[in-house]
Amino acid sequence: MPWLSAFRLYLSFTAVANLVWEVAQLPLYTLWRTGSTREIVFAIAHCTVGDLVIAASAVLMALAFAGHRDWPLRQFRPVMALTLAIGLAYTGYSEWLNTAVRMSWAYSDLMPIVPVLNLGLSPLLQWIAIPTAALTVVERVSRHGSPLRELD
Repeated sequence: MPWLSAFRLYLSFTAVANLVWEVAQLPLYTLWRTGSTREIVFAIAHCTVGDLVIAASAVLMALAFAGHRDWPLRQFRPVMALTLAIGLAYTGYSEWLNTAVRMSWAYSDLMPIVPVLNLGLSPLLQWIAIPTAALTVVERVSRHGSPLRELD
């Protein structure tokens, strides 16, 4: 699978997974109780598009620094590690900026907090789980082809 096809698969997977995650974690933010339906729908759309921009930026930066023209068949692990590090770093910064400095959003009492960082656990887990799953799918499809082919 050429790297561009792999990148497109990664983005498709992350778009759907982040949309599902954003909806599922809504009760962990005060907006769930205080926001209007319009505000909640806007937040879901805004955050999902933002997640997609972060995901694309993180993997492209990782490819620029650690990739290979035959990625994902070569240099897969370094690209994956860098993608996760970049995504986590940005997410940590963004959560801090928006909850502690700008106060653009707030966690509800349901959000588990990472003690030393004073950040919500859910958004940090999001940037471990989703890119890991997406890149794992990309790597497996690259090496073995589409699992849907066997259904033909």
